[in-house]
Amino acid sequence: MAKFQVELKKVVDDSYEIEIGYGLTGQLLKDIAGGLVGGIRKFAVITDTNVAPLYAAPVVEKLQESGYQAELFTFEAGEKSKTRETKAVLEDAMLAAGYRRDCCIIAVGGGVVTDLAGFVAGTYGRGVPFINYATTLLAAADASVGGKTAVDTPLATNLIGLFNQPEKVYLDLASWRTLPKREIRSGLAETIKHACMADEAFFDYLEEHLDAILRLEQESCEHMAQKNCQIKYHVVMQDERESGLREILNLGHTVGRAIETVSGYRLLHGEAVSIGLVAEAHLARQLGYLSDADVDRMTALLKRVGLPVQIPDYIDREELVRKLYTDKKVRDGKLRFVVQKKIGEIVCFGVNVYATPVTENLARDIICGL
Repeated sequence: MAKFQVELKKVVDDSYEIEIGYGLTGQLLKDIAGGLVGGIRKFAVITDTNVAPLYAAPVVEKLQESGYQAELFTFEAGEKSKTRETKAVLEDAMLAAGYRRDCCIIAVGGGVVTDLAGFVAGTYGRGVPFINYATTLLAAADASVGGKTAVDTPLATNLIGLFNQPEKVYLDLASWRTLPKREIRSGLAETIKHACMADEAFFDYLEEHLDAILRLEQESCEHMAQKNCQIKYHVVMQDERESGLREILNLGHTVGRAIETVSGYRLLHGEAVSIGLVAEAHLARQLGYLSDADVDRMTALLKRVGLPVQIPDYIDREELVRKLYTDKKVRDGKLRFVVQKKIGEIVCFGVNVYATPVTENLARDIICGL
């Protein structure tokens, strides 16, 4: 019997820059001309039907005016489009348009767009570079930073995907002014989650400056965007592949993602996460960690934003409990939850262990109590 060792050891630098500002399409073109993606001259701009006319089409136009080949690839807006089927449609459209391995993907939009486009980029031609141009507060707080890309299926959320880091991320705060108020509120849920899990001083800032943030005042929005990036960066830097610490970013998401799906996406992602944060705050209190005062502060801030803090009556509680088992933190068929110790701190249950098993009965009691 013969054996042959294939040596493929390598060191990969996946570092990238996040630029926060207003009206960044000009900077995007400048960076591309300066070699951001090497000598690539073919760009597939992926977006959704809401963002296409506002931001994505102008990006395509500017690329074409600069002498690049660029084409727009659009899918129906909404979480329901984050599927394997949509990914296949995008890939087939790119193939039909003649895109091969010599292209770069630019994702222009919110979290669904960046998740889908990043996943496409990771598998198209066995991997092509991509750029994230985030146009929502939610994407700025969460989806465009960290390199997690995935799609949903009827049986699981975000379990089909890969880790794929962009060449650069642009957070265009000017785009927030075109968002409906409901989308702004939804995006703030992920911001509050970051403060709850890692930075009590930032939570204090949100309480003090919430009115200015809701008015989209520049100084407050820039500070909020920077803090979101800093908090998530410090987690991702230590655990890019979610082997332990990165699970804390799922605070509020075990219940939140289940609610979002069971609601048939009547609730926006941030609205569902808001309810999930309250549910998991009650769980942390039940387990003897979080104080009544902290539960009340969290709930009060979410209410001030205008986010829901109770499970809507139209959601079947037993269906919701069953849906919890599709969460990616489930191990050996057991539910696992990230638990707050206080505002700004997560419980560590052992060396690199940041989620703990919870019985179905306890999860049911928490859910039925909201």
